Amino acid sequence: MSYTVTESRPVGANGTPALMCRPDAPGSFPCVMLLHERYGLVKHTEDLARKMSADGFAVCAPDLFYAHPDQAALHAGTVGAKPSDPEVLALLEDAFTLFAGVAGADASRFGMMGVCQTGRYPFVWAKHHPLTACISVYGAAQQSDWEVNERYPWGMSGLIDGIETNVLGIFGEKDHVISFADVVRFRNALESANLNYQVTVYADAPHGWLNDTMPGRYRPVTAKQTWDEAIAFLTDTLVTGRDPSLIDWKFTATKHTDYDFTKNVRME
Repeated sequence: MSYTVTESRPVGANGTPALMCRPDAPGSFPCVMLLHERYGLVKHTEDLARKMSADGFAVCAPDLFYAHPDQAALHAGTVGAKPSDPEVLALLEDAFTLFAGVAGADASRFGMMGVCQTGRYPFVWAKHHPLTACISVYGAAQQSDWEVNERYPWGMSGLIDGIETNVLGIFGEKDHVISFADVVRFRNALESANLNYQVTVYADAPHGWLNDTMPGRYRPVTAKQTWDEAIAFLTDTLVTGRDPSLIDWKFTATKHTDYDFTKNVRME
């Protein structure tokens, strides 16, 4: 069933702005926080928020980098924002309160989806708050994510260890940022933590294939597969309600016999 969508532009008590979308229908809907790529909250992410809401979810797409002084350069990708995990957590907490003002939003059924740079942020949330569905799309697995430093005081190992959530990780064979070995490390960490997970690696997919505003990297067939997989995962965990006493480990990956990470390049 596809819903028409009602949207608003609320701002958290501490100043975090967001696009809020909800199905224009009576009833109770699970909540999902949809996080943008490194470019901040741009049209691509807003379109995904509306699309996700049409599938039956109350969706909050916060602008986590709203305080960056040069928004035009940020949106163009010529500069980047590099908040620490504790700073990100405060922004997410501010945005999460916005669900309380949305009719029919059931925040007890909560999922979060991060993409690229924000792919680690659902794990930051899960380290500190309940999270039923944790989705990372070509994020959270590159070498720098595992480091422990001032920006990343926990590192991915520290974020994964001890959390309770259901994880969906989606990656691409041709990603120039995350190698196949990085994905295996990510999968192994999920297994060590005894988490229910589903990890997929799509053949020939470069970094950023979901973004339809970047023709060089957008892959429409893989993008549809990715979206369908994410919605199915959210439905299973937030709507249908999977049996929490069961843990499934699903690793589906495709790569070529001549795979060579060093030959992967950035697509525009």
